[in-house]
Amino acid sequence: MSETAAGPVDTEPTTPIDASIDPAGRVDELRSAIEHHDHRYYVLAEPEIPDADYDDMLRELRSLEEQHPDLIVPDSPTRRVAGRPATTFAEVRHAEPMMSLDNAADADELRAWGERTRRRLAQHDLHETDVGYVCELKIDGLAVSLRYERGQFTQGATRGDGRVGEDVTENLRTVADIPERLAVDAPPEVLEVRGEVYLSLAEFAAINREAEAAGTHMYVNPRNTAAGSLRQKDPRVTASRRLSFWSYQLGIRQGGPELSSHHETLAWLAELGFPVNPEHRVLATLDEVEDYCRHWQEHRHDLAYEIDGVVVKLDDLARRAVLGATSRAPRWAIAYKFPPEERTTILRDIQVSIGRTGRATPFAVLEPVFVGGSTVSMATLHNQDQVALKDVRVGDTVIVRKAGDVIPEVVGPVLAERAPDAEPWVFPTACPRCGEPLVRPEDGADHRCLNLACPARVAGTIEHFASRGAMDIEGLGERTTELFTSLGWVSDVGDLYSIDEALLGELEGFGDVSVRNLLSAIEASKDRPLANVLVGLNIRHVGGTVAELLAGHFGHLDRLAAADEEALAAVDGIGPTIAESVHRWFRDPANLAVLDKLRAAGVNLEGPEQTADVARTLEGRSVVVTGTLEGYSRDEAEAAIKARGGKSPGSVSKRTFAVVVGDGAGASKLTKAEDLAIPVLDEAGFEALLETGELPVSVAPDASGEEAS
Repeated sequence: MSETAAGPVDTEPTTPIDASIDPAGRVDELRSAIEHHDHRYYVLAEPEIPDADYDDMLRELRSLEEQHPDLIVPDSPTRRVAGRPATTFAEVRHAEPMMSLDNAADADELRAWGERTRRRLAQHDLHETDVGYVCELKIDGLAVSLRYERGQFTQGATRGDGRVGEDVTENLRTVADIPERLAVDAPPEVLEVRGEVYLSLAEFAAINREAEAAGTHMYVNPRNTAAGSLRQKDPRVTASRRLSFWSYQLGIRQGGPELSSHHETLAWLAELGFPVNPEHRVLATLDEVEDYCRHWQEHRHDLAYEIDGVVVKLDDLARRAVLGATSRAPRWAIAYKFPPEERTTILRDIQVSIGRTGRATPFAVLEPVFVGGSTVSMATLHNQDQVALKDVRVGDTVIVRKAGDVIPEVVGPVLAERAPDAEPWVFPTACPRCGEPLVRPEDGADHRCLNLACPARVAGTIEHFASRGAMDIEGLGERTTELFTSLGWVSDVGDLYSIDEALLGELEGFGDVSVRNLLSAIEASKDRPLANVLVGLNIRHVGGTVAELLAGHFGHLDRLAAADEEALAAVDGIGPTIAESVHRWFRDPANLAVLDKLRAAGVNLEGPEQTADVARTLEGRSVVVTGTLEGYSRDEAEAAIKARGGKSPGSVSKRTFAVVVGDGAGASKLTKAEDLAIPVLDEAGFEALLETGELPVSVAPDASGEEAS
């Protein structure tokens, strides 16, 4: 909420209001709720609702005030900076107010802000189109102000209500990114630097691992954890949280160079020793600004910290002065907000699903809510301990989080809205599919159904066998698998190869084309590499990497099946745990019967061709392949890299040696390769790399470290 409040009446479109409501009553209700949530967020650092829900309340209040001006009061939340300083620390009165930012929820609102800016500047015979913008990532953290006198850090404060904040100087001294002295010989007499304290994703995960190991309360998100960490009474606790800091603005200053633009300001901050986010950009037009916002909305999860939008500012400081500010926000800046990844909704039920390994996973049945770019009606609750720790109950208003491609999860309940008669949820004792007992090992966190014939386990095993990472049988998804198992046609993966075409054609929804396509996909799967078969067999601890090691070492499924534990453990990369699991699987008569069906159906059980005579030209190097190559399938390209001693990961990192690009290549991989200055090869360059291990001259770094032209 620190930079998310809706703006004054001239900055955002009106939200339609239900004509049946009492405006005065609703205004009072909204103001009361907003004040409550401001106190939870700014004073207690314990927010109950996501920012997006808070923003919606402010938007509705603003719309009501627009439509009923007689209801406006001077201290309305739409006309002041949110938040009040707490009483835990001494008060600090800001020499210049720390203001909020108005919001743009989409490109139309961003352009509307741009048009308002142009009109205001035109009134002063100025034109912003030849000035440009600076775009910065909107860090999801806590705004602070740092005061330096004659180069020495003397005071640090939170934003508070924008006029008065809290003195957290000693806690800020523990943040390694904040310099104790300015890195210049002749510092300004007084300098105020503003920025964001945040917690990196890695540190947040580490803190939660420590909390889980200690059996204490786990933290909801990095922003709240950072806020609570900064407001600890003991600075040693703050130091243990390993907070970070980005600088982005100046407050008052006495001395220093003449600055005419914001990008010059950021450069000077870096010279003084402050960290400045490297992703900021100076852009000439709103079209470029939109592209920047769109890029980071797509790549927000590529970063090591959380962002929730982009801050767009006019670059020219003189024009900023002309534009000025409203009572709560500058007119020369706006926050372009990304779609929310957290929203509240109603928890309708808690049910349990059974996976292919028998794992029993509780999940939430939700009132559908749009979050993270899609409508979510179900979310994971992980296991019994997580349900108990979060204490979510049927009927609760809950916070739901969906970040990128991550499975939606319930973060926790909004306790203030819990019904008095809500009962704690109790984990079931019997499998919901087969009725057999659910068992939880003493040293485990998960309950499991141990019945191998459980319909849910059978269906899950078959669906896994057909998945892309295994046998890649297109058209054989969850619904079709459930249908086939319920009809009794398929009791294990071997039965897939004897499905009757005539019976399949009699099913509702299966026309001639869909029947032909499915049977063709099943037939094509017979030629998959042995490693894919091993993945599909659902052997515990055998994923793609282990499967390739086993297939490459033994060369045939029958030799692998006959190996003892000692021979399995002797394979490079296979430890005793995996060896024991594989050996046990091949000693189970039911599994051997499945292998007989696969063998009879003509499924490939032969390992990869021997590659001993292939030169190890890529020993220890990582080569990423993206897009479609003419001469290689994706599997063949990866196999060619690995046969030469290389690795073929699915993502680009600083350790990547080269990126091979085919048709339809992913933009995110290309962008990251460019950002990291990693060589990009076409198919011809790839083939040369395989043969020689050397990069083509056109992309190879020269002796100075620059790429050749």
